[in-house]
Parts: sequence; structure tokens; C-alpha cells
Amino acid sequence: MEQPIVWHKDEDGVAEIVLNRPEAMNALNYALLRALEEAVRDIAGDRGVRVVIVRGEGKGFCAGADLKERRGLGPDEVRRNVRLTREVFDRVARLPQPTIAVLHGFAFGGGLELALACDFRVGCRDLRLGLTETSLAIVPGAGGTQRLARIIGPTWAKWMIFTAARIDAERAKELGILMEVADTLEGAVEWARSLAAAIGANGPVAVRQAKWAIDRGLDVDVSTGLAIEDAAYEGVMPTADRLEALAAFAEKRKPQFRGE
Repeated sequence: MEQPIVWHKDEDGVAEIVLNRPEAMNALNYALLRALEEAVRDIAGDRGVRVVIVRGEGKGFCAGADLKERRGLGPDEVRRNVRLTREVFDRVARLPQPTIAVLHGFAFGGGLELALACDFRVGCRDLRLGLTETSLAIVPGAGGTQRLARIIGPTWAKWMIFTAARIDAERAKELGILMEVADTLEGAVEWARSLAAAIGANGPVAVRQAKWAIDRGLDVDVSTGLAIEDAAYEGVMPTADRLEALAAFAEKRKPQFRGE
């Protein structure tokens, strides 16, 4: 049986997580969620990973929850799956490394919620996406109501969720869900890898600390946020990479960061 999640790391420190249930439109069943949880845990602890790319195998990114599986579950099992989905996506959001979702084909319900848990999103021109749960008489349960509103604002988030709208890639870019729209999947992956290279060229500890400061500061007042920023700066002060950057500047060469 194929593994529902496949991941690997290249020599540049870019890890790629692939949703690997193409025959089921990469729908989120219990086995996939558990496999994703394990992959994210491994990546979080791997100091050699500088950036993470998330994409789907087959015709689309992810169709959302596996409704075939869900029809056979009792209420407590449904709650278990929803809770697990939320917890796993929270783990994705809390990854210390920057994350980039590459979307093609479709990203509905939990599929879009997974993408919203990432730092950046790029889509193909064929993409259709939406939080369509209200059309099934449920609500987004894996962070969609919170993350979408923070990304595009409450008014447009309410419109998307209340109407179960399915929007195209250009509209998603206009709203701020996507950073870029590529003509093909290959083009979207190339864009993601270019962004990963730009991030990976900088100090890994500094990037992690900057992500931590931004994410932790979003829901606090400015004074508290500045204290968080100060703590993030203190975290880079004792690093060898900081000294390497100063030496490279003085010697007019490119710094060689080691994440230390």
C-alpha cells in the first residue's frame, strides 16, 4: 500500500511534504492525518531543514475531509478526526521553518485549511478553492474560520464561508490568499523553490526567530509584540551565524550559514 504522506529533504535543506492519495483526491482520512503528524514532528526537529514545501500528488492538492470514511464513523469518531485535523494543522502552523503550499486543481475544506496553516501559498491557474463546509451543514473545524479571517479580513472570510464559495486562482490572489498564480504546476513548484532558495540563503536561526516573533506578535498589543521581538533578537545574539555574517561583510564574501 502506498504511503499517504511522502516527504524528503534535499541538499539545500528544502523539505517537501507530498499528500499521496491521488486516487482519493488526497482526501484527509485518519491514516493520512497520522502520517502527516509524524512527518511534521520529524521535520520540526530536523535542524537541517530550512524551508518546507507542501503539495499534493495527482489532479489536485486536497479535496478536504474523506467523506467516504466519515459516513462510516459515529459522532465520537467524527469529533476525534476533526480534533486530530485541527491539532495536526496547528503543528504545521507552528513549524519553526517557513512553509510554502503549492496548490493545483482543487483545495476545498480541510485542503484549504491546511494551505492556510502555511506561511505562503502559490496556485496554478486551474485552481479552484474554498471553505465549502456550510454546504454540508457543518463549519470549518481545522482553523479555517480563524486563519482565513486573519489573512483576508473578516468580511471576505464571512462571504467565502457563509456562501461556500468556490473561487478561482486569480480571485484568491486578489483577496490575498495566494501570493502568485502560475500557468502550470511546474511553474508553481518553480516559484515555490525560488522563494525557498531566497529564504534558505539567510541565517536559519534568524529566519526561525523572525517567524516566531511575527506569529506570536499577531494577537498581542504592540508593546507586548516589541518585547517578543526583543526576545527573538536575544535568541540570535550568541549564534555563530551572526559572527559569520559580520566576518563575511568585512571580507566582502558571501556568508556560509550553518544554523548555529
